[in-house]
Amino acid sequence: MLDPKQRQRFLGDNRARIGIGIVVIMSLAAILAPLLARQSPITIDLAHLLQRPSAQHWLGTDIQGRDIWSRLVYGARVSLTVGLISQGIALALGVTLGLIAGFYGKWVDEIVMRLADVTLAFPTLLLLIAMVAALQPSEGVVFATIGIVGWAGMARIVRGQVLVVRQLEYIQAIRALGAGDLRIMVRHVLPNVIAPVVIAATLGVAGAIMAEAALSFLGLGVPPPAPSWGSMIADGRDLEQLRRAPWTSVFPGIAIGAAVLGFNLLGDALRDALDPRQHYRAKKEA
Repeated sequence: MLDPKQRQRFLGDNRARIGIGIVVIMSLAAILAPLLARQSPITIDLAHLLQRPSAQHWLGTDIQGRDIWSRLVYGARVSLTVGLISQGIALALGVTLGLIAGFYGKWVDEIVMRLADVTLAFPTLLLLIAMVAALQPSEGVVFATIGIVGWAGMARIVRGQVLVVRQLEYIQAIRALGAGDLRIMVRHVLPNVIAPVVIAATLGVAGAIMAEAALSFLGLGVPPPAPSWGSMIADGRDLEQLRRAPWTSVFPGIAIGAAVLGFNLLGDALRDALDPRQHYRAKKEA
């Protein structure tokens, strides 16, 4: 996707380096969770409630005596999975519908864009809460719901790019040679609109992680006892507990912030690498 100059700009950007580092650490934590966890993330130990960070429990324990470090590394699996799967769903729906709407226009474009308008008219979190509450909360429901809600923004991006690309001379020439609509869309239009889609998807992973954490905080996310960073914060939100054992909420909060920061930095660096105007404008301002 990146040509040599774009790759050089991307890898030379400090934001990309920091973002890659954070994402790699998070990915390794998710993959190696069984090796990194010192105790079971779901085993209740009433003899060690709200233990301070120590050699035995690196980040302390929660209100049920569960090891916070173990729950954090297993929670990375949930956050990374929801980010990738939900964005995969959003990409599949958004790219397909945006491509069709932009390519055919007229009533097709009108229907797809009005559906997008209806979706975007609702606050994202409220729409997620309503959809998840209407179903039985589970990992699959949470992942699918976040992906379905995110399709509209992706479709608008793709549609806007397709409206420009379809008017280019080489597209008209290919059509004149007798190429079918499906071939033109997949082989010639889609590759030319993929760059902004990749940037939006990278930034969307951060949004999906935040959305899952918010749902889990409200009790509508990944069902317990599966560890989720949002539910870990919810477990420690009691004021008295927060004063007595702040680590129960602080460490999962830091993990969420770091994960979101990593993907946002990657998205920003990708945007500037793919758009030289952004790169030179930022360099000039600096």
